[in-house]
Amino acid sequence: MTGKMNYQEAHEKLAKYGQEHALKYYEELTGEQQELLLNQIADTDFSVLASVKDKKGSVTKGRITPLAAMQLSEIHAKEAEFRKLGIEAIRQGKVGAVLLAGGMGTRLGSDDPKGMYNIGITKDVYIFQRLIENLLDVVEEAGAWIPLYVMTSDKNHEATTRFLKEHDYFGYQSEYITFFMQEMAPACDYQGKVYLEEKWKLSTSPNGNGGWYSSMHKWGIAAKAMKDGVEWLNVFAVDNVLQRIADPCFVGAVIASGCVAGSKVVRKCAPDEKVGVMCLEDGKPSIVEYYELTEDLMNAKDSNGDPAYNFGVILNYLFRVADLEKIREKNLPLHIVEKKIPYLNESGDAVKPEKPNGYKFEQLVLDMIHELDSCLPFEVERNREFAPIKNATGVDSVESARALCRENGIEL
Repeated sequence: MTGKMNYQEAHEKLAKYGQEHALKYYEELTGEQQELLLNQIADTDFSVLASVKDKKGSVTKGRITPLAAMQLSEIHAKEAEFRKLGIEAIRQGKVGAVLLAGGMGTRLGSDDPKGMYNIGITKDVYIFQRLIENLLDVVEEAGAWIPLYVMTSDKNHEATTRFLKEHDYFGYQSEYITFFMQEMAPACDYQGKVYLEEKWKLSTSPNGNGGWYSSMHKWGIAAKAMKDGVEWLNVFAVDNVLQRIADPCFVGAVIASGCVAGSKVVRKCAPDEKVGVMCLEDGKPSIVEYYELTEDLMNAKDSNGDPAYNFGVILNYLFRVADLEKIREKNLPLHIVEKKIPYLNESGDAVKPEKPNGYKFEQLVLDMIHELDSCLPFEVERNREFAPIKNATGVDSVESARALCRENGIEL
């Protein structure tokens, strides 16, 4: 994956973006450190830093109208038909699963990858384990293995692959698991200058969950999946320990609907709940983030008198690979996020900031949805499929997920 570059080439590339300071300590470095830095410069896309100048102005919403979800009553009525279609597609090897596991458990007070977090009470139960056990339910039902693609990042690749191998992949057959690494984006100060994390290392962070397919393509994994006959990819986040993965009913419903994508959604527990909602934007499927919902949209009603924007996404999507290929070259909007970024100060000392001191850049999977022609919002039962772990305590926390696991008969 790593590009090779000599000092002169690296200097020219940096000069193009006004980032020459990245080579400030070059002369002090060991040969190995010099090589690491040059390779990182070769692999980094500095063009994103230019977007700091126009801040968040690049993302503006079009005209928002409702997009009706397929609700539980309809799903229950057609469940047998959907499940049969889904199982058939899985048995034919047409369905793969993509686990987005590039993040760390920092907010949970852990220095490990998030998936390694142990939510067990009387025994060890890791987040990765819960997800794989959920996928194994479907493998058992279909009598067929499902290719699982695990996206890591350079922050956690080694720890993740080592951990899963040590635990024998929690019973999943290793030849059906493929790892690939997420592309990284540079992190910078408020003036758009890239930070140095070490004298030989630029500060970078994973480029957001919207970069998963382009990363999969860069690693040659997408081409391999297509060659293996995979036509649908179920992409899901690492932090929801109850979600059903490669869920035959969901797969079947999307296929039956003729849509090129599907999104699992839950009924919101309050109009202002902090989840993105499915809608149409200028006639194409889209997701409006909770902070973009106006009072009017929050209070809008559908023809039944129910809230029109009532279904929140849970980051569990099904995409048709042929359509992902069509949009692969599209530049998704860049989201600029203020963060606390560890850096080296003027004297070369490491600083851990107490408050935000710069920007990270992300592409979001929700922007991929808007590039597609159709998407089926598919309702799932909140307390059976939605137990996200974002915080140590309180809302969407280890505590709330444990309670939901227990409610669903999962021993912890």
